[in-house]
Amino acid sequence: MLTFETVNELTLKVTCTGNDVLFTKAGAFIAGDSSNGKNYKFEKLLLGPQNNLGQAALGSLLRRVTGENIPLMKVTFSGNSVTYYACYGQHVVVYKLAVNEVVSVESENLLAFTNDCKYDVRFLGCGVLSQKGLATTTLTGQGPNAYVAVICDGNPIVLSNLNNRNTICVDPDAVICWMGQSGYCDPHITTDLSWKTFIGQASGESYSFEWNSSQPVCVVVQPSERKGGIKIGID
Repeated sequence: MLTFETVNELTLKVTCTGNDVLFTKAGAFIAGDSSNGKNYKFEKLLLGPQNNLGQAALGSLLRRVTGENIPLMKVTFSGNSVTYYACYGQHVVVYKLAVNEVVSVESENLLAFTNDCKYDVRFLGCGVLSQKGLATTTLTGQGPNAYVAVICDGNPIVLSNLNNRNTICVDPDAVICWMGQSGYCDPHITTDLSWKTFIGQASGESYSFEWNSSQPVCVVVQPSERKGGIKIGID
């Protein structure tokens, strides 16, 4: 059995009891502690974490086509141990999924997940507006220990309308992940394009992800924007 927790906000600590399997971003391992010698090993996944070879190959192709490709590493444990994972000093956020609960996360922000999570890539169909947004990586809880760890550039901000049913609007280039009360809870894509956009006088916020009052959701964003979107202007 695996459990996740954070250390000093910047490191993921994974405690293993017995035998289990972990999936992480390739190269994320930084340290380990185990009794009776090293009892864990690393293996880079050539296709994907799916058990079915055909599904793994299809998933690998889909990730490459949609830009959601991420080098994944499989960690196999054969005894009690504690291992640590990090990525360039970025902040780590840990979440435990309930059975059938789904989190949609940007692939570059995915640090690690347990074998109780079903991994998939799904089209959103809005990539024409942003380099991020054509597709998203989804993880679905399928067991009692469905842990997910994500990384973000700086301390994360969590927005939720589960209680007040407010409208949540975020920049697609700042979003880390989102979780709804039912299903995928995909955002609506809103745009604010005008003639100023085409002469290089855009506000810089021409498109956004939006969840309305009928979409109860929790959204995690980072205080930093990826380089993305389209640049239109006349010099």
